[in-house]
Amino acid sequence: MTTAIALTRSRRRFSDHQVAIALLLPIALINVVGFMLPIFNLARFSFNRATTGGGIENVLTLENWTGLLRDPFYLELILNSIWISLGVTLCALVLSYPIALYLHRSSGTWRTFLTVLVISPLLTSAVVRTYGWIAILSDEGPVVGAIKSVGLTPPPLMFNINGVFIGLTEILMPYMILALMAGFGRLDPKVEEAARTLGATPWQCFRRVILPLTAPGIALGCLLCFVLAVSSFITPKLMGGGRVFLLATEIYDQAIVTLNWPLASTLSILVLIIFGAALVAYSAVLKRLD
Repeated sequence: MTTAIALTRSRRRFSDHQVAIALLLPIALINVVGFMLPIFNLARFSFNRATTGGGIENVLTLENWTGLLRDPFYLELILNSIWISLGVTLCALVLSYPIALYLHRSSGTWRTFLTVLVISPLLTSAVVRTYGWIAILSDEGPVVGAIKSVGLTPPPLMFNINGVFIGLTEILMPYMILALMAGFGRLDPKVEEAARTLGATPWQCFRRVILPLTAPGIALGCLLCFVLAVSSFITPKLMGGGRVFLLATEIYDQAIVTLNWPLASTLSILVLIIFGAALVAYSAVLKRLD
């Protein structure tokens, strides 16, 4: 009897494994064909040599990687891309946190209405939103006009890093708000009430109760916005006017304009390395929070 029960359990386990494999196999195949093979192809191209006319010489060489790390232009490009992405992420966090906290505390129809307002920019193409910012921040736009009307000299807001920073911050704010709201599940109003009852000031309550409880959402939102900012192409290309050089715009120029696919592949793999470093930092932050 015991042997029969053990055989039945082992068959059930084997059947469960078969079902799990059958369910995971399609997504695994899609992941291999749609992600792993293209990445492997990019990595292979990064060790090839570009020829005149957009050709690729099928030889193994480290010229692309060594040239990338020795060229001051590309070193500055990498650092600028990381610093701008970090600045955009921080600015999006500061502007989005009060909105997400207010949405989390609101309820009923008002919360639904505000959530729709937050999500609605995502229903519009990034190209359309970028062109909207170009019209707003141009020399004849309302922002420059308002600054001039009070007797001040407006700073240049278009076709430089200022316009790219403003455009990227606005475009990434909905993602930050949604990520923060997803991480606010641990925030219990009763804990805040208990802190206030024990004599904590509003600032102490925020610093010692609200902020630690919402830290996982902050980490998730920062990771998402940083990754999107580093890989952003449309906004830096249009609002930078060809004067702001970032990793994504340089990859486009090397692949489409210069036809240097090995160098474009090297820069693409470098972006993936930056993504991996961001994920490692995110995991380390989560471990410390736990």
